[in-house]
Amino acid sequence: MVNLMLQKALRGVKATYNEYPRAFWYLMGTSFVDALGGALLFPFFALYVTRAFGIGLSEVGLIFASLTITGIIGSTIGGGLTDRFGRKSMVIFGLVASALSVLMLGFVKQLGVFVPLVMLAGLTGNIGAPARGAMVADILPEEKRAGGFGLHRVINNLAFVIGPVLGGLLATHSYLYLFILDTLLSLITALVFYILLPETKPQHVEGEPEETMTETFKGYGHVLTDRFFMFFLIATMLMVLVISQFQGPLAVFLRDVHGLPEQSFGWILSLNAAMVVLFQFAITRRVEAYPPFIILSLGTLFLVVGFGMYGFVSTYMLFMVAMAVVTIGEMLTVPVGQAIAARLSPEHMRGRYMAFFGFAWMVPGAVGMYLSGLIMDHYDPRWMWHISALVGIIAALFYLAMHFKQQQEIEIKPIPEPSG
Repeated sequence: MVNLMLQKALRGVKATYNEYPRAFWYLMGTSFVDALGGALLFPFFALYVTRAFGIGLSEVGLIFASLTITGIIGSTIGGGLTDRFGRKSMVIFGLVASALSVLMLGFVKQLGVFVPLVMLAGLTGNIGAPARGAMVADILPEEKRAGGFGLHRVINNLAFVIGPVLGGLLATHSYLYLFILDTLLSLITALVFYILLPETKPQHVEGEPEETMTETFKGYGHVLTDRFFMFFLIATMLMVLVISQFQGPLAVFLRDVHGLPEQSFGWILSLNAAMVVLFQFAITRRVEAYPPFIILSLGTLFLVVGFGMYGFVSTYMLFMVAMAVVTIGEMLTVPVGQAIAARLSPEHMRGRYMAFFGFAWMVPGAVGMYLSGLIMDHYDPRWMWHISALVGIIAALFYLAMHFKQQQEIEIKPIPEPSG
């Protein structure tokens, strides 16, 4: 029986592997190595800053805000340069530059120096992000993008199965180990990316004039005039405002209110990652044939329930249950949202559209951290979860409204079932 199950699982893995081109798997492999470094460090970043510099969560929120502001600048620059010069060079530059920035953060002991370096890390860490999203869309045909983005999540979260537990163990000895290991993994990723990954930027059509640098960045104005896409970004920002409570605020809340140590929180994050690894691809396959905005609305409601639970429960087992509910919401919303963003982006502007989609994740991350810090520092911390639930309900209603809007005016077909 066990052998039959293993053989069936192996056949499924082989079939999935054969569905996607080799370049896609190279991209997934490099993403795993890089994500492992982030999974070691960033779940514990808020804990490190509060402990190393003796500041409150609202001050940490301001630091994250500065990280986001420079991240937006980096993503804006990267999106334009991705469409002009190509995907591969931007990813490699971002990996090397961010690795050096993160390494310097681990050695700084003065807050006045730490904050500018955080801003530099935000700039360099996001300059290659639009190129990564564009590469997935370039490599895969439209009908496979939702599954491809789902697999991307599986690969990244596989790193989070290992990263938080290892990071929690290393953090008990020295946080510096986290910064050094993250740097080494980013540099390794850059080297492998250079050797294995091809350039995927669509070839310039002969006879058509090439954009100047000025025209490339002016192209962001076209994105702003795409009303349906901008409304989609607003709904996504509200949803991400809820998800942004996941790491920084949740870690500090569980530590300060319930006395949960870092290693125990690492296991909660690992539960999230393990569920994604085991179930993400299967869930994405199941929902591909359904209207995407309905799936986004349903997934956001799961986030509402999961995060809302943290305002009421007080045992470790129920913390785990709440995270399981949150994870179901993530598995429904994240890959489908990425596939919609890729579908709505014209091929020649894909880097710039994906940059804007990245903004919808970065901005709420900073704002959410700061607002959560104000609540935790000055009011009952449990109100943070009640407010998050309310914001999530509004986001779900926005997605539902978009479903009816597209049915009436916008011709966007539901994500088709994959062949085979």
